[in-house]
Order: sequence, then C-alpha cells, then structure tokens
Amino acid sequence: FPIADYASYIGTDSEALYDYILEKTNGQMTLEEIIEKSSSLHKENLKSPVARDGVEDYLKEAKNVGLKIGLASSSDRNWVTFFLKELNLLEYFDIIQTRDDVENVKPDPSLYQNVINFFGIEPSDAIAFEDSVNGSKAALAAGLKCVIVPNKVTENLPFENIHLRLDSMKDKAFSDVIKVIETLYV
Repeated sequence: FPIADYASYIGTDSEALYDYILEKTNGQMTLEEIIEKSSSLHKENLKSPVARDGVEDYLKEAKNVGLKIGLASSSDRNWVTFFLKELNLLEYFDIIQTRDDVENVKPDPSLYQNVINFFGIEPSDAIAFEDSVNGSKAALAAGLKCVIVPNKVTENLPFENIHLRLDSMKDKAFSDVIKVIETLYV
C-alpha cells in the first residue's frame, strides 16, 4: 500500500496499522491472520539483522565520554531486547522503555518522559535520535533536542521542528553532532 500511508504508522502502535490493513482486505482476512502474516514476514526479513551505519560508533563514543543512554521504543520489550542482543548492542543502554511500560506510545511523549525521569535530568539536557515522524513528535513533545536519521521508508517524509537531520550516522561523528546541538543553545 502507499508508502505515505504506511509511514504514518511507523514508530507508533501496531494496532492502528493492523486495523488499517484489516479495513483494506474487505473481510478477506481476519485480524489474527494479518498479525500472523506480519509476524512471519517480519521474522523472515530480519533473520540476519544489521545495525544501521554508525549506530554502534555513536553508542561507543557516548559511553566513552560518560553519557547515559536510554532507549524509548513503541515496540514491545521482547522484540527490542531480542534485536539488541542479536546486534550485540544491549549492553550500551542504561534504561530501556517500551510499549510495555506506558499507557500510550509515540507520538505521546511518555516513553521519553520515563527515560528522562529515570536519569533525573532536564529534558533540554538530552538528545533523541529518531527515524520516524511519530518518534520525532514524541521527543519534541517531551522537550528533548531531536536529531533525525531517517530510514529508507521515512527518508522522504516531512520532519518538523527538528534540530538536526543526518542521512546516516556515518555522515557526522557523534562529537560533531553534540557540538552542532550545543551551538543551537548557547
């Protein structure tokens, strides 16, 4: 279906996406069949997950300079931790907040607010790295600075009020991103 329609569901609750697909099947599939097929396709496509370029470099550099790292995801905890383990990235995160921890997922700011509260910092002292419009809305609503690193599906979407956009984390070193963000607030 149209990428613009699909993209509006990225980074938020899957239930709305399933409802959309159910409506489009005109009764030819049940919700259970849609969920089962989606899960099957997802597992098949992610048999050998690969982190996006630069992600581990950013995580390493952040840890090396003593920063705390949190993750805020609209996915469920099992999905998030499974892939972080597969990618050998789980150890970098001081806190992980998922749909299991909040009543409302992105674009609601609750996930980010939980992370900020855990660290006991002001939202303005944090930077969110996002790849979806819903994620950027959540980060901004929580008061964080937001750096967009869109994925193949979201690269052509309009991101509003963000602080920086990168095509890839390989484009700019983490320390350079921090400098750019700091200059915006001097």
